[in-house]
Amino acid sequence: MKHNQITFKILLLAAGLLASGAMAQADLNDPRTTGPSPDLVAPYSTPSARIIVKTIPFPQNEGPKVHSGFKVEPFAEGLESARQVVVLPNGDVLVAEATTEKKPNDPTFKDKGANRIRLLRDKDGDGKAETKTILMSSLRQPYGMVYTNQRLYVADTDGIFWIPFKLGTTEVSEKVKKTRIAEFKPGGYNNHWTRNLQLSKDGKVLYVAIGSASNAGEYGEDEEVRRASILKIDLKTGKETLFASGIRNPVGMALEPKSGVLWTSVNERDELGDDLVPDYITSVKEGGFYGWPYSYYGQNEDPRLKGQRPDLVAKAIKPDYAVGPHVSALGIVFGAKTAFPARFREGVFVGRHGSWNRQSLIGYDVVFIPFTDGKPSGPMELFLSGFTADTDTVYGRPRSLAVAKDGSLLVTDDKGGFIYRITADSASK
Repeated sequence: MKHNQITFKILLLAAGLLASGAMAQADLNDPRTTGPSPDLVAPYSTPSARIIVKTIPFPQNEGPKVHSGFKVEPFAEGLESARQVVVLPNGDVLVAEATTEKKPNDPTFKDKGANRIRLLRDKDGDGKAETKTILMSSLRQPYGMVYTNQRLYVADTDGIFWIPFKLGTTEVSEKVKKTRIAEFKPGGYNNHWTRNLQLSKDGKVLYVAIGSASNAGEYGEDEEVRRASILKIDLKTGKETLFASGIRNPVGMALEPKSGVLWTSVNERDELGDDLVPDYITSVKEGGFYGWPYSYYGQNEDPRLKGQRPDLVAKAIKPDYAVGPHVSALGIVFGAKTAFPARFREGVFVGRHGSWNRQSLIGYDVVFIPFTDGKPSGPMELFLSGFTADTDTVYGRPRSLAVAKDGSLLVTDDKGGFIYRITADSASK
């Protein structure tokens, strides 16, 4: 092991020891499941578990807890399964409201979600949205959104379309022409119906993140065509190509501010035990293969597919940073454009939606990972927390992240129906 890796592991262990015995904080920097080179446990070290997680409201006058030196308040509430949040150049906020729809013999999902995009506007600058209009409705599980060149691109579960869009618009007629640029087979394993979007640094390419159709390839390769991958679409020609593959469920995407390199947050596979496999964030190499379903965290073979594709296992790229097992890493945003203290502008925030496939809950928070020269350079820090109520009960589930025009951090809570706004105390800036 290289010297810098040893130093990093010591930092991880020290962060855990400083956690004052709190379970969530101890889990936060477990060297088996977090950091650039986690000491992965063996498959099936523990039985595969399932917890049906219930959501209840916060007790009166209570709410999430935020890192020292910051304040958290509701920006909007009463939302219906608030998913991806996007800030427009004029400061308006778009949020997609959609949900995982009913599955056979599974009572935990609704028949149908709101399937709309809501526009939120803080007109008087008091940190709360007074305008809450329905911008678009009658969509099919919308998620990703991108505004560029007076067009609004929207990713439904079954494809991508754009509409002409003028900043300041609060409602779009259902008669407006929707120009399709891609079509997809809808749905996917568990919650893998989401289709997220990210514009390249030069504005010429649209990246599209699409999750797998299965947990670990159990339906065969034909079902995974254009899935478990990030595609790219040339906005001028409409040409679609495969950007990277073998990424089980890449949900969040963001550009590293200095280099413009694409990063993604990834949900790894289930049913190998409590501490396997860690979710991760990683820079994405064009043409890169990241292992799924044949291997995980580099070239560790999945025992369920052992020996099937040694050629792919041999070329699997190790991710940059593990963020914990089954934490459901979803939102990701770099801190460069926040109005936060300097050290929080050199790093990335990650929304950990929370686990179900382990014996005790983990996640249900937002973490911060410091960066140096475009790479993670220290242990995770708990940034927004307090959502866990009991062993199977929570007050909410953080999902998507975005930086508002005023430099505050917006965090959607899809189960509690909130968007939270985090600001730095004036004394800490």
